Amino acid sequence: MSSPAVKPIPDGMHSLTPYLICANAAEAIAFYTKAFNAVEQYRLPGPGGKVMHASLKIGDSTLMLTDEWPDHNALGPNALKGTPVTIHYYVEDVDASFKQAVEAGATVAMPLADMFWGDRYGQLKDPFGHSWSLATHKRDLTPEQIQEGMQGAGCGAQ
Repeated sequence: MSSPAVKPIPDGMHSLTPYLICANAAEAIAFYTKAFNAVEQYRLPGPGGKVMHASLKIGDSTLMLTDEWPDHNALGPNALKGTPVTIHYYVEDVDASFKQAVEAGATVAMPLADMFWGDRYGQLKDPFGHSWSLATHKRDLTPEQIQEGMQGAGCGAQ
């Protein structure tokens, strides 16, 4: 009797999956649940009540996270005084989702606006130092239309 082949990419996973390091991952899980309707899939408890690994589902995607582990050089953005990474999240109703995240404790880094590339878009910072951009796609545009819009917005070389 042969067993089925193991899939190299598990069902429900995408090729790329964000893996966040958070000071107090248990609080981060509670925040993401409240702010982004995350559903906890799995949590591996670690020593001292810390989270060794957790997997959440947000929309159709997985978000993995862990607590900070300074002895293993695993530090979150607050400990590092910032992050160069933004997690982009497409939603059906960006105005409602943005409001929900702010009410849950996120801070506005860039207010919502209709952008030249066709999205209604804004940026948030979560209480754990991670940057998020939220968007709803509103208009399909050609690359030429986006280029024109960028120049009209003062973002490109004239």
